[in-house]
Amino acid sequence: MDIARPPRSNRLRNLLIGAAIVVVAAATYGLSQLDPASQEIDRVAVLIDTVKQGDVVREVRGNGTLAPERIRWITAQASARVERLASESGRNVSANELLLELSNPDLQIQTMQAEQQVRQAQIDLLNLRTSLRGGLLSQEGLVATMKTSWISATQEARAADSLVRLGLVPPFEAVNRKASAEEFTTRYRIERDRLELMASSIDSQIAVQGSRVVQLRAIAESQTARLLSLHVRAPEAGVLQDLTLQLGQWVPEGTALAKVVQPGKLKAVLRIPESQAKDIQLGQSASIDTHNGLVKGHVSRKDPGSTGGSVMIDVTLDGPLPAGAVPDINVDGTIQIERLPNIIYTGRPALSVGTGPVTLFKIVDGGDAAIRVSVELGRSSVNTIEILRGLAVGDQIILSDMTPYANVERVRIK
Repeated sequence: MDIARPPRSNRLRNLLIGAAIVVVAAATYGLSQLDPASQEIDRVAVLIDTVKQGDVVREVRGNGTLAPERIRWITAQASARVERLASESGRNVSANELLLELSNPDLQIQTMQAEQQVRQAQIDLLNLRTSLRGGLLSQEGLVATMKTSWISATQEARAADSLVRLGLVPPFEAVNRKASAEEFTTRYRIERDRLELMASSIDSQIAVQGSRVVQLRAIAESQTARLLSLHVRAPEAGVLQDLTLQLGQWVPEGTALAKVVQPGKLKAVLRIPESQAKDIQLGQSASIDTHNGLVKGHVSRKDPGSTGGSVMIDVTLDGPLPAGAVPDINVDGTIQIERLPNIIYTGRPALSVGTGPVTLFKIVDGGDAAIRVSVELGRSSVNTIEILRGLAVGDQIILSDMTPYANVERVRIK
């Protein structure tokens, strides 16, 4: 027989569930209120610096290479084939020393043809002078003959007029002689004008042919110079570099054959980040570290644009080069921009890229913690940067990269 039991109460269970919910909510709220500074950082893992006040020399730094101040490239004046190498890269060469020999049979033929054209033009000029002079003499003779005929005809016409009045010559005879005199007068004038025209045109015709001779001679001299350039010689004394040709190799016109440099006259070519190069001016002092000594210099050239985020700066070296300083060795350069008197400054933070507001971690609690503060940075140097606002003299900040702690306002330092 079943015994009827009273229904079981759920009150205790509901109380337990409610208590559990309250505990979870309280724990969640408590965790949400925990200080994010619970994150820790090792003191030895970060770089800490103190804010100071005083004079600062503003500098920028970049790496680069030593390069010759004077480079003389040797290029092929004509297409040719390499026949003989008389020197090699790295040798000291003297001015006009033979470096290599090239050959081009077509160029030899072209040079001979150009010289033949000059000789033919000179012959044509001589023939033209002879012809023009002969024509001028013939015209002078014709003018003289015509003058005699004109004088005779004029005298006969005057005589006929006198005889007509005496009745010794019929009138038609006087008219004929007068007409003949007029004819010879016209012909004499025409021949004189022709003589003047011929005399005035001789010089211009000779000048035209003479200019052709000059032009062809210039072409021939150019061809001769190209032919002589096949014997490649050093344009000046120095060190021969980049002579990498091989026997039998064909080199087109304009190809760089080699270069001659002055090893004792070097300059430093530095690559400066474009964010720092904007304040560099010509004449500013510089120091070049060749890794075997320091050399003083000054800025002598600045590229107007940047390449790959860097601006090329040429530094002329004012002091003697240390031993081992040769072209193309790597160097480090420091350029002095200006002197900043009595400013507040500190070491340059790892991620500072220029002026403007940034957030840094300032040391507090006697060095046991660091909090995020807003700081406005000013002018920067290689290792230092100006503090405009946000920090005071004596404050300590973390210079290391704190990107992993970008979401916290406070860290503990252990």
